[in-house]
Amino acid sequence: MSNYIALYVHLIWTTKYREPVLFPAARYALFAHIREEAVKNNIDIRIINGVADHVHCLVALRSTQSIADVGKRIKGESARWLNQSNKLEGLFVWQDGYGAISVSPQHVLRVTRYIFNQEQHHTQKVLLDELQLFAQYADSP
Repeated sequence: MSNYIALYVHLIWTTKYREPVLFPAARYALFAHIREEAVKNNIDIRIINGVADHVHCLVALRSTQSIADVGKRIKGESARWLNQSNKLEGLFVWQDGYGAISVSPQHVLRVTRYIFNQEQHHTQKVLLDELQLFAQYADSP
């Protein structure tokens, strides 16, 4: 029997102190760079998007990958690139840690749409509201 792996994780991480420094031009260049690096490192990013102070990313994990390793690689390499690219003024740092929420295969499309619509979504909600909503889902049976 061959392996069947369907492990989807919705990763969320923020800029240091949730500073809104990821302006559109830098943000879109950052997302393109993260995708390129993901391909080089065999990381299957289904979608990535975000706003000025945080990023959402849906990843399909492979059997040899851990959430910690993928998150560390994406965040570490992207911060290094942002600092070397001069896309932003000053030193760029991500906030320590990240959120990771498992996504069932049945909900991948829903989460993909949610991530795709981040800019529209955040005209109505702030990140803290969003994280509280995720916590409610995690606590519900």
